[in-house]
Amino acid sequence: MAERQRFAVVIPTVGRPSLGTLLASLSRSAPHTPDEIIVVDDRDERCPALAVTAGDVKLRILTSGGRGPAAARNVGWRATEAPWVAFLDDDVEPLTGWAARLAADLSALPQEVAGSQGRIAVPLPVHRRPTDWERNTAALEEACWATADMAYRRDVLEEIGGFDERFPRAFREDADLGLRVCAAGYLIVRGERRVCHPVRTAPPTVSIQAQAGNADDVLMLALHGPGWRTRAAAEGGRTGRHLLTTAAGALAAIAALAGRRRSAAAAATGWALGTGELAWARLRPGPRSPGELVTMVATSLVLPAAATRHWLAGWLRLPRLLARGSPGPLGPARNPLALAPALSFFPTGRRIRPGPADPSWSAEAVLFDRDGTLVVDVPYNTDPALVALMPGARQAVRRARQAGLRTGVVTNQSGVGTGRITPDQLLAVNRRVEELLGPFDTWAVCTHRPDEGCGCRKPSSGLIESAAAALGVAPQRCAVIGDIGADMKAAQGAGARGVLVPSRSTRRPELAAARAVAPDLLRAVDYVLAGTC
Repeated sequence: MAERQRFAVVIPTVGRPSLGTLLASLSRSAPHTPDEIIVVDDRDERCPALAVTAGDVKLRILTSGGRGPAAARNVGWRATEAPWVAFLDDDVEPLTGWAARLAADLSALPQEVAGSQGRIAVPLPVHRRPTDWERNTAALEEACWATADMAYRRDVLEEIGGFDERFPRAFREDADLGLRVCAAGYLIVRGERRVCHPVRTAPPTVSIQAQAGNADDVLMLALHGPGWRTRAAAEGGRTGRHLLTTAAGALAAIAALAGRRRSAAAAATGWALGTGELAWARLRPGPRSPGELVTMVATSLVLPAAATRHWLAGWLRLPRLLARGSPGPLGPARNPLALAPALSFFPTGRRIRPGPADPSWSAEAVLFDRDGTLVVDVPYNTDPALVALMPGARQAVRRARQAGLRTGVVTNQSGVGTGRITPDQLLAVNRRVEELLGPFDTWAVCTHRPDEGCGCRKPSSGLIESAAAALGVAPQRCAVIGDIGADMKAAQGAGARGVLVPSRSTRRPELAAARAVAPDLLRAVDYVLAGTC
């Protein structure tokens, strides 16, 4: 019989009444009870002590001084020696058998898997359409790495420094941790355990209060680059529209004070259109009851300005936050995606999607792009010591080989043609890639300059056709995995299938045009094996 997987449960709390229900549920989970339950009281220290119990399960109550959920979770996981730490919010309700399913989710996970995400159900009304607040809460069902139910290996938390306490509220701190875990080369999987997350009662102004998260998005952009929303599978925000609406309103006021009536009228029209569009976008999918109508219209009048204020505040506080440093090592060997520059104020996300299923197609070979796909893109890299694997690269290549697929690398290396890289340096870097990933069946490398007009440089199809010929496989039976549109166009030109794995170099139109978009290399190989690319 396999040894039971040991785990602790950490619950940050602000003293909600639901905490007692949660602890009672965990106390009835024998024989799969946690090693211990650690409740971290994140209220002001002047509040009375919590009076809660967990039956026969070991329970400790710690405090974090009201510093926010990131700090509270750090206090909790650092206090336990259990190899796995499961984080729960104090307002979730574990379904029957949660602890047993958690133990099953964690059992026999390979070392490259650092996290296991639970499944969250948000009950919505059945007799009417959900309100704006209810829909926002229901987004937890599709969120990546939501700490409402998320388990991590303790040694990985130790390695990367845990939650970043520069995120002061329950927003983005979980996405930041997930991105850093993946950037360190680990994988996060979804388990089968389930919790219920009821919609909490909220004041009519909750949407305005939530705009404080715009400041945290600025920090995410600075830490993880303009592609962070795509990598975290986060929905695109409305920051750009809020800024334009607010600017139009401010311009209308200034022009009116200056006596420029036409300019004021034009700017006021722009403000009214932006506000009206926002209000309708929030009202259209909802119940449109009188109360919801009043709330949506009233808050939409204020919401763009609130979002803009927090966004600007985020930029003002950013130098101070960055000066505090990161919670863990951020060098290129352990956190390559953190090297992405903050180039865009308005990053947008797009849902990850497989391609249409095609039962008649099966792959015989998979061809990987090198830079930005298998390894971190270091421009014109001449130093093998700078080669760092992208998240999941080792596992993805191994899975393809174990499935019987031939493997190859197809890469543009114009640095040779321009004299920035010598042929020997290119070979040394490629050898290092194979040291980390094992030998590939073929390499197809274009060393021409972009202006030479060769037929091999991607987005032309020559590299794909050459690699297929070297493998003895028809191009139509090859899959190409890459991070930019040129990889996908090369695949299409050769008649091969393509899967896009977004990186910091991926552009929005490339995401829209791709037949299949995967969140990571391992999922991309899964798409290839399933014929959904």
